[in-house]
Amino acid sequence: MTQLQEAVVLITGAAGGFGQELTRQLLMAGSRLILTDLDSDVLHKRVEIIQRQVSTGEILACLAVDLASTEGCQTLYAQVKALDIPVDILINNAGIGLVGRMDEVPLPQWERLMQVNLLTPMRLSALFATDMIAHQKGHIVNISSLAGWVSTAGMVHYSASKFGLRGFSEGLFNELKAYNIKVTAVYPFFSRTPILQSERYGTFAEKNQNLPDYLITDPAKVMRQTIQGIVCDRLEVFPDAIARNSHLLKRYFPRFFYWIADGFARRIKDEAI
Repeated sequence: MTQLQEAVVLITGAAGGFGQELTRQLLMAGSRLILTDLDSDVLHKRVEIIQRQVSTGEILACLAVDLASTEGCQTLYAQVKALDIPVDILINNAGIGLVGRMDEVPLPQWERLMQVNLLTPMRLSALFATDMIAHQKGHIVNISSLAGWVSTAGMVHYSASKFGLRGFSEGLFNELKAYNIKVTAVYPFFSRTPILQSERYGTFAEKNQNLPDYLITDPAKVMRQTIQGIVCDRLEVFPDAIARNSHLLKRYFPRFFYWIADGFARRIKDEAI
């Protein structure tokens, strides 16, 4: 089992919806956190609010880095190394979304998405795994999505990044288990985080097909299940009922799954009219 008390945890995307919950709940578990996000002011404000609510654990550093490049990932690694505190758990949580038909999304936008959602976790895992191998312990956590199992219209780019992260996580698990390093991939359904307000392009910008509120999950509950999966060293974590059931249906009853998914998509479309 992975111990959280006194564990040094690096969280990317710490100012986001899941990032804030990870910060809050890991502080409550007594972890020592290194937090990073794009905007320093936003990150510090969010951390101040959380620290007024939670008195346990410790914030070791708040680092503002743009991780959408090789240079950004190397900068973060150098800043963490300068702290001279080995990272026990790396949580690759940073991610961005967009909605649009494959040919209508501008190239720079979807390429940046691939950088942040897929290449950044791969780069950071490679950097920090070297240290974990040297210490013969560690845990790498990749926050993927149910979109890493199920790809829907308008989310081709996002799903491609999350499918890739799923394959990377499985391969990483098989490579690192000999060194006592755990790997966990998390596949949540859409939760009440800023990613729900992702930019829309082209045809999909003209449609109002938002998910009904009753289907959107609570990020606090989702991250609670995620942390439990980390503690139990699970490779795959489906932290909410929709993710669990959709995954099982897609995996074992694909025709039935697509029949349900098509019917649900028609219902959402009708409600939006």
